[in-house]
Amino acid sequence: MAVKIRLRRMGQKKAPFYRIVVADSRSPRDGKCIEEIGTYNPNTDPSEFKIDEELARKWLSTGAQPTETVGKLFKIAGIEK
Repeated sequence: MAVKIRLRRMGQKKAPFYRIVVADSRSPRDGKCIEEIGTYNPNTDPSEFKIDEELARKWLSTGAQPTETVGKLFKIAGIEK
C-alpha cells in the first residue's frame, strides 16, 4: 500500500481550508484518511499552517511520501526526512 501525505480540501466555495492528512494513494482527495497531522489555511495573509512535527516525522520515517505542496510546507516548517 502506497501511503501519501497530502491535503484534504475543506471549507466553503471559493474559501478553501485544508487538512494535512496521511492517506492511501488510491483513495479520493476528500475520502478516507489514516491520520490527520495538521492544517493549512491559504486565505489569510500570510498563509497559516500548523503541523504536528512528531507525527509528520513518524510517517516520513515509515515511508510515506509527501505531495509537492505538502513537501513545501514541511520545508518551511523545518521538517526533513
